[in-house]
Amino acid sequence: MLFKIASVDSLIIYFGKSIDEQIALNVKKAYLCLKKLDIEGIIEIIPSYTSIFISYDIFKFDFESLKELLENSINLESNESFEEKIISIDVYYGQEVALDLLDMSLKTNLSIEEIIEIHSSKLYDVYAIGFLPGFAYLASVDERIALPRLSTPRKQIPKGSLAIANTQTAIYPQSSPGGWNIIGRTTMELFDKKLEKLSPLSVGDKVKFNPISKEVFLSQGGSL
Repeated sequence: MLFKIASVDSLIIYFGKSIDEQIALNVKKAYLCLKKLDIEGIIEIIPSYTSIFISYDIFKFDFESLKELLENSINLESNESFEEKIISIDVYYGQEVALDLLDMSLKTNLSIEEIIEIHSSKLYDVYAIGFLPGFAYLASVDERIALPRLSTPRKQIPKGSLAIANTQTAIYPQSSPGGWNIIGRTTMELFDKKLEKLSPLSVGDKVKFNPISKEVFLSQGGSL
């Protein structure tokens, strides 16, 4: 673990430099450990792919004192098992909503059916929440369908759009500009003010995409 000052009242713990399964596991272990400890004076804990951002009360800690406490509190060698939460998300992969699916097929030399099968056959880890409230970064996408962001971002991506950028996949929780490759759409609400965490997805969860027909998508309240 590498500790660095982020600001006068925050620090970042780095666990590595790349998107890696073991690094992600260490981030998850440390994050759950800190949540369980519930240390008075820690205001916010935000995990990401390779690090954890922590803001704290400067009247209770300075960087060195909190660093020492965290070094002695976080146990990455723990073999404690974690409850695995798998969230299934229905997705319509039809070309009416999958704005880039045909282009992806041409670029990858895969049929649209093959792309859908490859994308929906994996379990994805929730590595981070950011960019927009409820925007969950999921990884890792199969290399056969991993494509870079669009050279020119769109001014408006419809809410619920499922997208790919390099080895990451995500759902736009609300309409917004964006440059990811759009391959489908869901009616699932990814940002809900009534939820304690504001989103049904949390870091450490796993996501499974379930392809559905146009009829089912429309019956769930979807629009084309």
